[in-house]
Amino acid sequence: MARHPQPRRITLGGHEAVALTVREYEQLMASRRQIGGQSARVRVLAQQLKRTEQLLGELEDLVGGAADCHPQDAECLRCAIADLLRRHRTPGTPRLV
Repeated sequence: MARHPQPRRITLGGHEAVALTVREYEQLMASRRQIGGQSARVRVLAQQLKRTEQLLGELEDLVGGAADCHPQDAECLRCAIADLLRRHRTPGTPRLV
């Protein structure tokens, strides 16, 4: 198990502070930059997910009752899209729209 070094605590002007070496400070700043970049990527992915969910929801609305459309017609595009959407929707997953 990796041991995390404990920061050196100092008192500066009557206030408790933590002293870091230059290397520790640079590592801390590098970690913050990485986390900032990852946070930005997560935000973008969340926006893309929301837009995709909205698109899928609108497609579901568009094909609506297609299951009763032409049950005997395997070539019905509307029925095929409705079936595809149903198969890929996780059971119990609410729509975001």
